[in-house]
Amino acid sequence: MGGSFDFERAWQGKLRTALAQTAGEATRHLILEGGGQLSDQSARGEVVQWTSQMLARAEAALDEGELAQVFTGCACHYPAEELIPLREAFAHAGDLYAILAQLQERFEHFLTSIIKLPRECLDEVVSRGWGLAGRLVGDTIIATKIPKSGYLLEYLQELDRDRRRALYCHCPRVRSAVADGQQLSKTYCYCGAGYYQNLWETILDQPVKVEVVSSVLSGDDTCTVAIHLPPGIYAAM
Repeated sequence: MGGSFDFERAWQGKLRTALAQTAGEATRHLILEGGGQLSDQSARGEVVQWTSQMLARAEAALDEGELAQVFTGCACHYPAEELIPLREAFAHAGDLYAILAQLQERFEHFLTSIIKLPRECLDEVVSRGWGLAGRLVGDTIIATKIPKSGYLLEYLQELDRDRRRALYCHCPRVRSAVADGQQLSKTYCYCGAGYYQNLWETILDQPVKVEVVSSVLSGDDTCTVAIHLPPGIYAAM
């Protein structure tokens, strides 16, 4: 395979696919207008401006459920092969707390063994409730995203709130928008919420509903997603 991965082109491809499954042809072309030429080489301001306009067109054309379906469909995913043992464990025992504990163990191993986060920083991350697993509150899992791992140490050491918010998001569009004080609709955050939706739908082998609770795009310090569990899952515990 030649060439390097281009995040922008890959994301545009996922958006086209998600819209094809949700919207009619005319609506899809309207929403995508002007995005086909964008790549990682495009000026960040140009990408953010197009994203803002695209979101406005999407919000005018689609209802709330359709918007969630489209943008969760653009998400990056946790490696499916690594979730298979968790799915099998849940199918066998139905113990959601055991699954949450295993996800937390994986998360802490990633921080200490892969990105070599110092122990004191790990303790701070854990104390803030950030991470892969989230916490169970009633019939909902509340998950607060960790800041992008490549900027995590810098984030923890940064004293300026605005600078921390600009370092936080995993998405280069959002980091650029926050850093430049540009506005993007929180609808875009369903892309990030889709990461958790895919993770839990794979583990539970059932659909879940996700809700964006907080977002740096709304001026919040962190991004939090609520994963609403199917009634049967909660009742079986």
